[in-house]
Amino acid sequence: MGRFLRIFFGCHARPDRSFYWKGKQFPICARCTGELAGMLAGIPCILFFGYFKVPVMILLMIPMIADGFLQLLTSYESKNGRRFVTGFLFGLAFDSILVYFHRACVMAAAELVKLFIRDGAAVDRARDLFL
Repeated sequence: MGRFLRIFFGCHARPDRSFYWKGKQFPICARCTGELAGMLAGIPCILFFGYFKVPVMILLMIPMIADGFLQLLTSYESKNGRRFVTGFLFGLAFDSILVYFHRACVMAAAELVKLFIRDGAAVDRARDLFL
């Protein structure tokens, strides 16, 4: 399972940037652990409250991007707690991006199908099943 998580997240799994439980290193780093936790927490959030709008998604993603680039471009080194929190926010936004992308694809596909099918109402009913 750990190898799959490292591949899925593209994680370096550096020991100094990972959490430990009972002396064993997590299979992914603190930031990727936060992303995973955010993605898992995002599922019930989206089901109960709906997905975030685009500006909110961007705001939730900025902290992780900024923290990562700040570490890359300077001598600053964030702690695992900050990495987890920024990854968590990113994971929440990522779920919303997936839902938003799915909805956009379904809407675009419905409009394309309407070009070839006369019964536009039937296409709209089918589209609504996927939204």
